[in-house]
Amino acid sequence: MYLGIDLGTSEVKAVVIDAEGELLALAGTSLTVSRPHPRWSEQDPQQWWQAACDTVAKLRAQLGDERFAGVRAVGLSGQMHGAVLLDERDRVLRPAILWSDSRSTEECAELTRRAPDLHQLAGNLAMPGFTAPKLLWVARHEPELFAQVACVLLPKDWLRLQMTGRKISDPSDAAGTLWLDVARRDWSDALLAAGGMRRAQMPELVDGSVAAGFLLPEVARAWGLSPEVAVAGGAGDGAASAVGIGAVNPGDGFLSLGTSGVLFVVNDAFRPNPARAIHAFCHTLPQRWHQMSVMLSAASCLRWFCRLCSVDEKTLLQEVAALNDEELANAPLFLPYLSGERTPHNDPYALGMFHGLSHEHQRAALAYAVLEGVSFGMVDGLDALRAAGSGVRQLSLVGGGARSAYWAQLLSDALDVGIVTHVGSEAGGALGAARLAWLADGGIEEVVCRKPQQQDSYAPRPARHAALQPRLQRYRELYQPWPALSAAVGSS
Repeated sequence: MYLGIDLGTSEVKAVVIDAEGELLALAGTSLTVSRPHPRWSEQDPQQWWQAACDTVAKLRAQLGDERFAGVRAVGLSGQMHGAVLLDERDRVLRPAILWSDSRSTEECAELTRRAPDLHQLAGNLAMPGFTAPKLLWVARHEPELFAQVACVLLPKDWLRLQMTGRKISDPSDAAGTLWLDVARRDWSDALLAAGGMRRAQMPELVDGSVAAGFLLPEVARAWGLSPEVAVAGGAGDGAASAVGIGAVNPGDGFLSLGTSGVLFVVNDAFRPNPARAIHAFCHTLPQRWHQMSVMLSAASCLRWFCRLCSVDEKTLLQEVAALNDEELANAPLFLPYLSGERTPHNDPYALGMFHGLSHEHQRAALAYAVLEGVSFGMVDGLDALRAAGSGVRQLSLVGGGARSAYWAQLLSDALDVGIVTHVGSEAGGALGAARLAWLADGGIEEVVCRKPQQQDSYAPRPARHAALQPRLQRYRELYQPWPALSAAVGSS
């Protein structure tokens, strides 16, 4: 059996699969995000570790001690770009700065000036969510703390340090730092120097499918496992989700509806296109890369609206499904930029909004607007991917949003692309992490990375696609940069 742990933003999720790849158990533990200032997003790494241990305990309870003890290897997946700063004794110096944090806008411009080859080497624009600008911000605003930084780890790799005592990352996650030469799959001394960092402060890099240490004896005892259990290199959450649904060959792709929204397409070579705010990263498997469009708020928009209206998601989706065509056509429009936006705007100051409200609108119409707005954001991402040379005919849907058949059909209609869900697709990165553990234990890629059993499929409906086009056009016209607000927030 193989254990996969996915460190998300809102939850630590974990699964156990058997030697045939079948899902045996799934569990999760919620996390909270601290926002002490506007545009800040932070988490306490100790909360991650406690949540990971609690989630493993839930899996152990589901399977029983004796059966759970049969786990042979562990894989890790995690939210990308986060900065965990450690001193020379591996103590955490400050709360981790997350991917959704946008305080480092000025530092992005500074990094671009310092590193003329940034776009060619890193394959991406400098954006506040990435790791390198965060460290420039720390150097400028917390210089005494910055002087103590002996190592920077990404979130899943800090979990690995607690599990194995080793500082290791993989190319898919490291590609999101802006310190990696993505074509060469190695740290770039030039990019590190531009960010005021050194190679000695970086973890060792290994492919995600190889063993990268073993459980510490005290962790093995606490979890009820053998200290001979290997921990795989693992992957950033996007690459791990790709492995989980079998997107490992050129042309394979998926759509993830988690806290953020991701469109992911596998490539056989490094194909950067930063001009369209497309991410070009390493895949976690050897000699493969991928292109990715990213929305900073996706299923989190629906959770936000549910909290606002004090209603559970299931009830709200039932109300949306009861709307007729006229009510859909007259629903408000929603911009999903609750945390700024990456693709296609690269605007950390972008704001969400409802447009076109009237007394006739009930919460179901607003909820539909939220689902539609996120779907339209995905359309923008797909257009950018196609402009960057990625062809897509069908997409697998993963993440929490995959639970909604209504949303899956809406995405198919909006994107004009077939959507499929798979058994266990809600496990997302955790399933991919478990598969990477299987590979690290000697599994054969063609067997391990096969596509899971298809659960449902959704074909685009031509009439509904056509009906959405005028609304998509109005949605696109609503976005406007907010330069005055940018200046005001930047000085706070």
